Amino acid sequence: MPLFLVASATESKPPSNSVPTWRSTIGNLAAGAVAGCTVESALYPLDTIKTRLQAMIGGGGLKALLQSGGGKGLYAGLWGNLAGVAPASAVFISVYEPVKRSVEGAVSSDQQYLGALLAGGAAGTASSLIRVPTEVVKQRLQTGGYKSAVNALRTIISQEGIRRGLYAGYGALMLRDLPFDAIEFVSYEQLKVAAKAYLGRDLNTLETSVIGAGAGGFTGLATTPLDVLKTRLMVQGGTGRYKNLVDATVQIAKTEGITAFLKGWQPRLIWISLGGFVFFPALEAAKKAFVPPVIEPLGVEGEEGKQKI
Repeated sequence: MPLFLVASATESKPPSNSVPTWRSTIGNLAAGAVAGCTVESALYPLDTIKTRLQAMIGGGGLKALLQSGGGKGLYAGLWGNLAGVAPASAVFISVYEPVKRSVEGAVSSDQQYLGALLAGGAAGTASSLIRVPTEVVKQRLQTGGYKSAVNALRTIISQEGIRRGLYAGYGALMLRDLPFDAIEFVSYEQLKVAAKAYLGRDLNTLETSVIGAGAGGFTGLATTPLDVLKTRLMVQGGTGRYKNLVDATVQIAKTEGITAFLKGWQPRLIWISLGGFVFFPALEAAKKAFVPPVIEPLGVEGEEGKQKI
């Protein structure tokens, strides 16, 4: 699941002095990790199908994939992936929150969107050091290359090395995720503003989830070509089929046609869209379990004087 969902969903009011900063931080990190792992577990089969479709050199689509037995083992690599999702989410949020607050404090009120936008890019870059090796191992397992995550990790390092093996497709992943975050944040904020103006009130949880799913789905579809390139570079192993991102782009266009860059768009669209529906309630439940309630000082007018959980 894209980690921007963790960041956008965990935005909250800074805790009061009654709650230690370290306690609130640990609670949010735990909540984000639990919610992220919940989404990965629930929607992993769709991600596996998407990966296998993108890795297919020939055509035929979903029908050819199922006929060749590609519908089996849809949870292959799940545990190894979850082992990387949790720390990657923690790194993402630990960078996202302070950068966001710093940027928002330095810009005018009509430029507050820059906080989330720039923080998402900085956090995505930092967490990529964990996310890319996790993605490489996961996709190798999804395409049936290895028996377990440990086996995949050892083999990749011994045969391909860390840079060319574990960080294969790093440039493509960053090229996909940085514009993904930018497009998603702009789409989400604009849709939210339009919906609030139309309804004349604040949005409830379901309405926010629908908007988040719509923005994520649109962005997922728009960045599918970059996701295809990332997948091809990550799963090629030691074959050396593609030298780099540019070479992969040229080869795929020449030998398979432009439509090859849209492989797996259906499961990718469904996967990212449904992620919003799964993630938000999971996050709220996790926050109730891990994050301490924030008590505002007495005497504050209106809703600010009430206990917030």
